[in-house]
Amino acid sequence: MGCWLCKLPNSQRSWGEIEKEESEMAGKTRSEASSSTRTANTNSINHNNGRGESKVVDCGRNRSSCGYCNSPGRTSISHGLWAHSLTVNDYQDLLDRGWRRSGSFLYKPEMERTCCPSYTIRLKAGNFSPSKEQLRVTRRLQRFLDGELDSIKPRKLAEEANASKRTRSCADPGVSSSAVKECLSSNNAEKNKGEKFLQSLTDKINNVVHTCSESGEFPNHFQLPKASVKKVSQGKRKLFVEGSETLLYSSNIAFQIAAAIKRAEPGMQDVHQSGVSNDRVDEKEFSAKSIAEKLAISLNQLAETSGLSIKACNGHINFYSASNQDYLDGSAEFVAISEGSCAGHDSEVCSSENSFKHSPVKRRRLEIHLKRSSFDPEEFALYRRYQIKVHNDTPDHVTESSYKRFLVDTPLIFVPPTNDGTVPPCGFGSFHQQYVIDGQLVAVGVIDILPRCLSSKYLFWDPEFSFLSLGKYSALQEINCVKENQIHCPSLQFYYLGYYIHSCNKMRYKATYRPSELLCPLRYQWVSFDVARPFLDRKAYVVLSDCAILQDGESSTPNASEQVIELQHDDITVEDSNVLMHQNEEAADPEYQTSDDESGGESSDPESAQRENGDISNLLVGLKGTCMKYKDLQRAIRPTERDYLETQLHRYLRVVGKELGGRMIYSLG
Repeated sequence: MGCWLCKLPNSQRSWGEIEKEESEMAGKTRSEASSSTRTANTNSINHNNGRGESKVVDCGRNRSSCGYCNSPGRTSISHGLWAHSLTVNDYQDLLDRGWRRSGSFLYKPEMERTCCPSYTIRLKAGNFSPSKEQLRVTRRLQRFLDGELDSIKPRKLAEEANASKRTRSCADPGVSSSAVKECLSSNNAEKNKGEKFLQSLTDKINNVVHTCSESGEFPNHFQLPKASVKKVSQGKRKLFVEGSETLLYSSNIAFQIAAAIKRAEPGMQDVHQSGVSNDRVDEKEFSAKSIAEKLAISLNQLAETSGLSIKACNGHINFYSASNQDYLDGSAEFVAISEGSCAGHDSEVCSSENSFKHSPVKRRRLEIHLKRSSFDPEEFALYRRYQIKVHNDTPDHVTESSYKRFLVDTPLIFVPPTNDGTVPPCGFGSFHQQYVIDGQLVAVGVIDILPRCLSSKYLFWDPEFSFLSLGKYSALQEINCVKENQIHCPSLQFYYLGYYIHSCNKMRYKATYRPSELLCPLRYQWVSFDVARPFLDRKAYVVLSDCAILQDGESSTPNASEQVIELQHDDITVEDSNVLMHQNEEAADPEYQTSDDESGGESSDPESAQRENGDISNLLVGLKGTCMKYKDLQRAIRPTERDYLETQLHRYLRVVGKELGGRMIYSLG
């Protein structure tokens, strides 16, 4: 793990022996260290609002094979920390310095050295503008929930099968033409029943309109328009459904009446003769919404509507079925298939056709549950199936222990809700967001909810539902989650999508969640992706904070078009994105090879050099259950041992920064 004790020349001796040899020095600094410990702990806890303290072990530089460019050598270079505990405030600040986590392991790419520079990418949820493709994903899943998506192919297959059967029937001398005619006649009869029912609803609305006109509720000096009732398609029902009722039919007659009254108003001479006030017609009284409400009340009082409930909704008159059945798509009362109307082969033709045309549509229910990170056997079973089928992992490779280490274990200290506007109702910490359709777990998103963002970590889903693009859909839901929680916690504004790797085409889909920003790897400032993109097209590693200045000074900057990015996004499957994410998380596993070799060019940038040689005296160092500032510990360490430790501390300070270095405890054991 890079613990400095293991590297000291006399590390074979216990700390007790070292302290005994230097008892005088230790005694002299003990009281100072005690005071420093109390101060350090107080400062750390105060900054985190009493949310605990962060304790990390420096794992040093790590080299591994790259899951993005698949280079043969260990060309992926990052710095690693192992977190025993981590406050949400500290992890938020680590994210804003380019860190990520895999379980309890934290890693940060060394951007100038690694083969595939990885930029932290985020977007402000309130400014999110979905693309056409992202909207299509939402509509596709809604169609699936409405029962439309998976009924398209069976209907086509049925039509082809029926056409084939009709051909065979005509060629079969054993089938009478009269039987076929009887079957077709039955179909026409069922269609006529549906049309008659719609006409009956139309007549009832017209009768009520006439009654309202005669009673003076509506002006009667001119002809009012006639009503029309239409069946509501499955795709539009979600806009109107209330409770457990199902919207079946709707009429927009109220809009037509309101328009007719508005047109006639200027020419009205004796409005009082119609029973309406002498004053100008009240626009609110004769708005489409108020007219629809009047008609709905009258219809419920005066008309027999065959068991349908009638409600006004934003100017529409809607007819609902409390039984959750479509009166024209499966109700036995209106379009039941007559038994015995077909015989022999003809019965096969008729029943097959009607079973797809008139069978009740199966609606599905999607539930999204947010739970704190913990092991769930059902989730693990889904993860195992996903890894084996999507990523082609061998069954013996997908174990409970690896799953827990990867997606369940978390160093984040949970912060419960406070109801004071500083913490959302779900709290801060690590969570699993479950997607359940009709009681079946189909996807799980692993996320961290932090003071300023929701950080997306991983998603796994049921391979049987790959056609729903659950990876893209879950991202849209997580963006909505940020918006919803921002009401309760105003500081929670951003959605972090992990790392963006411009040199890897299959990772560019993340930039389609617009408007996105990339984190500058040098100054840790956020830069618009649109500003950074032309420079990333030319070079993998870029100091993004300089891009705006460079862009102003260059007249001929290459500019990738929006269409190119959108096409790239359309070509990417959820499998591609998850494979890459999975490879990246595996590369961050603490068991991979580490290296403390500091050879190789360090940054020549003056700011980087200054950070490298920064003041380490105020770093918090943990030892034997206590922590103190390094300046109070260094006198108890021999000069030869101190040199090595200070080299490690300077490197640690460079990757975490002064503020975090003064809050997080650098554990020595």
